[in-house]
Amino acid sequence: MAQRARIKLASTEIDKINKICGSIKEIVDKTGVEMRGPIPLPTKKLKIATRRSPDGEGKASWERFEMRIHKRLIEIGTDERTLRLVMRVPIPEGLNIEIEMVNI
Repeated sequence: MAQRARIKLASTEIDKINKICGSIKEIVDKTGVEMRGPIPLPTKKLKIATRRSPDGEGKASWERFEMRIHKRLIEIGTDERTLRLVMRVPIPEGLNIEIEMVNI
């Protein structure tokens, strides 16, 4: 059975994700391995509403905060050299990366 490496990227900052996707794409282009992606996955929106007044008296005004988690999915063919180069890519703080081997 053929195997593929499935790379999942998640971050609150989309610039970091795009930078890492670009560097992975450069590595794949150099080594000549088949690549799918980056596939944008749905953005998760975390919303919180809190009262502005700390003691509960006065006008009932609310503050709304939102945090967006952007996700990308990349699938590459399994080549030992390519995977080693992908593992050496410097990952910035605040970016979650998950590499999984999948049978096709």
